[in-house]
Amino acid sequence: MTQSGPTRDVSIRGVIPPTITAFENDEDLALDATAAHARFVVDRGVHGVFPLGTNGEFPMLKPDERAAVIEAVVDEVGEEVPVIAGVSAPSTRNTVSYALDAEANGADAVVVGIPYYYPIDSEAIVEHYEEVTDAVEIPVYIYHFPARMGNKLDLETLDRLATIDGIVGVKDSSGDVAWLGQAIDQHPELTYLAGLDSLLFAELEIGCTGLVSAVSTVFPDLTVELYESYVGGEEGRARELQSTVFDVWKAIDRGPYLGGVKSALDLHPDVEFDPGPMRRPLQRMDRDEEVQLERTLRTLDLI
Repeated sequence: MTQSGPTRDVSIRGVIPPTITAFENDEDLALDATAAHARFVVDRGVHGVFPLGTNGEFPMLKPDERAAVIEAVVDEVGEEVPVIAGVSAPSTRNTVSYALDAEANGADAVVVGIPYYYPIDSEAIVEHYEEVTDAVEIPVYIYHFPARMGNKLDLETLDRLATIDGIVGVKDSSGDVAWLGQAIDQHPELTYLAGLDSLLFAELEIGCTGLVSAVSTVFPDLTVELYESYVGGEEGRARELQSTVFDVWKAIDRGPYLGGVKSALDLHPDVEFDPGPMRRPLQRMDRDEEVQLERTLRTLDLI
């Protein structure tokens, strides 16, 4: 049965950090700390939150854990900002199930990755999104991250996806500015969220209206100022802040994949919750890497 999706005027603008999933030392979920991280970024002016993105370690979680994370974040900040929840999975069946859980737990929209691991063609991608949008009444964002998900979204397939009721935007982490620029030109009715810290300013310039930034999970003030400077016409200041964001991103990215975010949160003087470990096999920075990170953040006058 096909339902009518949400209207096209559903859009999210501003800084939308990909919030962390916190764990106890034994790697059990730490829901209070997970919610506390959402509170931390919202209190510093962000415009939405994105639980269960890459920084939320979503592939490491069981279905009930994913639902619990969304519920905790919505309960904490859902009355104040939009919550767009990641529901990506390799199978359409599981993606639909996760999307229904997100809707039931109060998410304002879902972010659906191109199915990953197995190579699939354009027809399979379109059918995947048709099934998800048929299943839920909340808006759907396409998550385009071929470096991690393996399958790239070509512009011809985007043409087809853009006609599906319920699809309202693209969260792009491809790093392919030429692709993104063409997508925006072809489908300006969609909302585009920039997903790479190194390109926030550039992607605002070509038409993105939202920033999903790893740096904003630790220093949301920095990315909020970048965004507000840009939309306020202070492009010179926005360029300066992009340079700082890039320096922070390089420092955080120096260690194991994703591990620098939780290390940086531990170093932040205003963080009063424990982000805990990564869920294995992901790893936190080691002590030497954390010392180097701390030195860089102090040099940048951020801690």
